[in-house]
Amino acid sequence: MARRYDPERRQRIIDAAIRVVGAKGIAGLSHRTVAAEADVPLGSTTYHFRTLDELLVAALRQANEGFAKVVATHGAFQDPRTDLADELAGVLGDWLAGDRVGVELEYELYLAALRRPALRPVAAEWCTGLAEVIAERTDPVTARALVALMDGICLQVLLTDGTYDPGFARAMLDRLIPPGAAAAPVS
Repeated sequence: MARRYDPERRQRIIDAAIRVVGAKGIAGLSHRTVAAEADVPLGSTTYHFRTLDELLVAALRQANEGFAKVVATHGAFQDPRTDLADELAGVLGDWLAGDRVGVELEYELYLAALRRPALRPVAAEWCTGLAEVIAERTDPVTARALVALMDGICLQVLLTDGTYDPGFARAMLDRLIPPGAAAAPVS
């Protein structure tokens, strides 16, 4: 029997894994549940992803793209005339105002790195990538601190089922930004 040409199968498996984790959590993820969700043979999932960790790495990379897109829409990070704290608070607001299930899913995958060392480099990529964008406006140490604060604010909102307070976020972010990095005077 000839193999069916299916160039999108790998992507469908990743998408299915994200849906399974969104519906059942990481504990509900298995090659079998993903195969059923993707409507592919079980052997396809193990062909493309030998282990569940490999599949989770691919899913986390894809999930990270959601936050990266929100950051990309805020292209003013490089513009010294914009208020950095206000811009960062806006990024958090836009992200948290989006698909709540998607945000929770991203964090579930991100936090899975605590127990799954294979995910740690991908989780670190998220932190490093955001810090590099922010460091264009401030120093690398401050950028890392800002990322940590943003991460903490997001976690608190998600874990307490709270409402994001942009004023609070902006005020706390502003406390970490050195004078002169927040916004340059417009000439």
